[in-house]
Amino acid sequence: PAAAAGGVLAPAFETSGGVTVHRKEVAEDGIAAVESLVDALDEHKGGLWMSTFEYPGRYTKWKVGFVDPPLQVVTRGLTCTITALNERGRVLHDALCAWFKGGKLSFVESITTKGGETVVQVKKATERFTEEERSRQPSAFSVVREVIACFYTDQDEDMGLYGAFGYDLTFQFEPCRMRLQRPDVQRDMVLYLPDTLLVIGHEDAAARRISYEFTFKGATTLGKPRTGTTVPFVGSKPANPRDHSKGEYADLVRKAKEEFKCGNLFEVVCSQTFYEPCPAPPSELHRRVRERNPSPFSFLINLGDKEYLVGASPEMYVRTKGKRVETCPISGTITRGETPIEDAQNIKELLNSVKEESELTMCTDVDRNDKSRICEPGSVKVLGRRQIEMYSRLIHTVDHVEGTLREGFDALDAFLAHTWAVTVTGAPKAWAMQFLEDNEKTARTWYGGAVGHLGFDGNINTGLTLRTIRIIDGVAQVRAGATLLFDSDPDAEEAETALKASAFIDALRRPRGAAGANGAAA
Repeated sequence: PAAAAGGVLAPAFETSGGVTVHRKEVAEDGIAAVESLVDALDEHKGGLWMSTFEYPGRYTKWKVGFVDPPLQVVTRGLTCTITALNERGRVLHDALCAWFKGGKLSFVESITTKGGETVVQVKKATERFTEEERSRQPSAFSVVREVIACFYTDQDEDMGLYGAFGYDLTFQFEPCRMRLQRPDVQRDMVLYLPDTLLVIGHEDAAARRISYEFTFKGATTLGKPRTGTTVPFVGSKPANPRDHSKGEYADLVRKAKEEFKCGNLFEVVCSQTFYEPCPAPPSELHRRVRERNPSPFSFLINLGDKEYLVGASPEMYVRTKGKRVETCPISGTITRGETPIEDAQNIKELLNSVKEESELTMCTDVDRNDKSRICEPGSVKVLGRRQIEMYSRLIHTVDHVEGTLREGFDALDAFLAHTWAVTVTGAPKAWAMQFLEDNEKTARTWYGGAVGHLGFDGNINTGLTLRTIRIIDGVAQVRAGATLLFDSDPDAEEAETALKASAFIDALRRPRGAAGANGAAA
């Protein structure tokens, strides 16, 4: 790279779709830049993803975020809407329109463009697909795959789509009798293509502000302002405290045990939702969650339409680097102790629990089966078995699994082969998801899906949407589940869901600096 006024200017490169990209980096104060970004996300579309948790060979600390992206991709069912959010986005939008027109896209039923917005209607699949090919059947991800193909480059590891993937996306691949009502405004996927990124790597003392300029067929973003719409956050109060009354979740456990008894299910992860007032803005909730609950996938996302996600997920969903695919199934939970001695005693109890071991064993067996669809035979391996991860209120056992992608499959195939993780659904997976649809009280929306980054270099880094506060129209929702087996205790499983939700309910109720339940300030 050559030195340039106001930063470092890298050599220009061109994407597969003919977009010329100029990238410039400027060093910034990391702490100040992150806090400024967090504040801006109260009113501006964008997001911040970070790891505040370290584990050798698995997780390091990093941060990446942005506001006012120029382009967004939103899906509802098989309808995909690509929108330029400002004048800079029109350049990217035009490049995508040209890409769509130039390709033979068999999955497209119709494409409609008006101004800076294009709506792609995907055909419903009419032919049968093998398990290995399920990720290639027509779906909303067919459009995402083309967006990535248009902007593909091996010259940049930061450019890509950042956002959230909803639980209902799996039903484009796994048939299910839909029972629960979905609101018309529900979105299944919200992805942003940013033109400015704040990046802090594990070893970096300072943040890097990466700015991109794009040129396509004479049109350029150079000189156009990086602007976005401002929508102030307004808190509100919920009508009900939860979607299950006390004891109803325990009854659901008993119902699941009958399914285990007759062999329809081996395990299932049922959830319930807690509702809370949300007087504090998302930025403040993120700071509370971030400080009290270090995690490998912490995030604050302004999804637009008065919807936010504030999370501290403990679980990797799918991560790829080249041909390597990784996942880290989590199952097996016990509460933290008040002292290190109590922690040690609880860890011993957790590791000696046959029930908790069975949970994780079944989860990892299904995970390995998911990988076998798209990985080289013999390449799927368990790197770590029942390893302990410590979080603010919980101790988990975790497996670390890897595989090597077969020729003809890519990172998006790996992502789709695992929808959704057995640790949030159950086994057999299709039967478990049908049981959840038939018996949970409300649709999951984002819970059990994923958040993260689909890189234009072909790599992805995503976490499961767990331990998350969803804010919609000013009301906070915290959803939590438990892995149920034949020998589950109904009352204990109901208590576990409340325990998992408690740290996030605490973040909603208790300001920073106020004493917690154990007397500690946070």
